[in-house]
Amino acid sequence: MAITAALVKELRDKTGAGMMDAKKALTENDGDMEAAVDWLRTKGLAKAAKKSGRTAAEGLVAVAVEGGTAVALEVNAETDFVAKNAEFQAMVSSFAQAALGVDSVEALKGASVDGGTVEEVLTSKIATIGENMSVRRMAKVTGDSVVSYVHNPATEGMGKIGVLVALNGTDNGIGKQIAMHVAAANPASLGEADLDPALLEREKNVLTEQARESGKPEQVIEKMIVGRMKKFLSEVTLLGQSFVVNPDLTVEAAAKEAGVEVTGFVRLEVGEGIEKEEEDFAAEVAKMNA
Repeated sequence: MAITAALVKELRDKTGAGMMDAKKALTENDGDMEAAVDWLRTKGLAKAAKKSGRTAAEGLVAVAVEGGTAVALEVNAETDFVAKNAEFQAMVSSFAQAALGVDSVEALKGASVDGGTVEEVLTSKIATIGENMSVRRMAKVTGDSVVSYVHNPATEGMGKIGVLVALNGTDNGIGKQIAMHVAAANPASLGEADLDPALLEREKNVLTEQARESGKPEQVIEKMIVGRMKKFLSEVTLLGQSFVVNPDLTVEAAAKEAGVEVTGFVRLEVGEGIEKEEEDFAAEVAKMNA
């Protein structure tokens, strides 16, 4: 039987499955609609699709290191309960290892893992675990030495906050200390040159207006701005921040003293920037059983 676009649309409307999955289901079952629905349900694809609209703001950040490369990967789920699930954790770990070999989330979705692609494994787990999930973002660093750190790990190599630090030179232990500093201080950039120009300009404008309210002469105000911007940069850039291990030194000075140079860092925290839906408990339970 010919598989028409109308048939595929009808099956998608019934099950919420993706176009290619719907077409394959119909092809496998000679166009029999009910058999195709059952085929999708058996594969878990219809169930997974129905959950795709839910907000996934919990989950884990996993880190992995291989040679001079390190990767941090955020995989989201709907609830913290699933983040503690050993099956979910094993999946996230395998994804992080696969991420070492690719350069983007899109490329990762097509990477091979556990007998399928990352996207296929994820779809299967959505069906079996019963929550919407997503591979949200990844970031990598490279260097002579690379260090990873997970703050309050849920299990080995993954937790709510994952940090990577890249160094030029041989790490003698300071790499982990700097990674712990990054987790705690959450710097906006490595140095002034890497800082978002819009953030820099906005802060300068605010400080300028504050200084002008003092009523002091313009030349005095200019000097005030220079001093206040220097203080601002020391607070938001990693290299300029006071090192948590030794506040008498900046991170840059502490690294230099240890014979290394910090060339890059990554800090990923689960759910950053995701607007979570507020629901009452009864609504949440009802949705989980939908």
